[in-house]
Amino acid sequence: MFGDPNPPAQRESDSMQPDDLSSVKDDMIAFIEGHGMRRFKGYVSEEMNSVTWDAAENPDAWKDFVEVAKASGSAFLTMDDFVLDHEDLEFLLERLRYSTYTTPEDLEEARWLRSYEGKTGYLQIGWPYQGIMFLYEASTEWYERYQRLLDLAEDSGIMIDEPDQDDER
Repeated sequence: MFGDPNPPAQRESDSMQPDDLSSVKDDMIAFIEGHGMRRFKGYVSEEMNSVTWDAAENPDAWKDFVEVAKASGSAFLTMDDFVLDHEDLEFLLERLRYSTYTTPEDLEEARWLRSYEGKTGYLQIGWPYQGIMFLYEASTEWYERYQRLLDLAEDSGIMIDEPDQDDER
């Protein structure tokens, strides 16, 4: 094992990370409702003052998060998810094909993501308290790769010349 870039403990934990968070989402919904709390679909963006919960490698840390929300007096939680669909992948592939900085490996990685169509790769729950949003986020490895490729495509995307008001006259 000398020189192994992935020590056994790391490989074991990686294999335990799910590649579909759908069942976690279902568990979250049941747990939140079981605590008598409401939820609504909403994504809390990075522009808001927020504190992200440190799960400390505990896959069930979201349960503690919900219980703290309840104890703080919050009556609801925001909830958002990302499910990879065919249109998302086609959009990504199209953007990467015309991107200045895309490598053949990037395109291959984007094609590899097809095996995750229909799977949930990201979850976010949150609750407000004294002007701050408290957030819990979970994501899969493939979602992180998808985001990296999306950022690459957006950073080097094609600028489309849209007509301005002077052109329309």
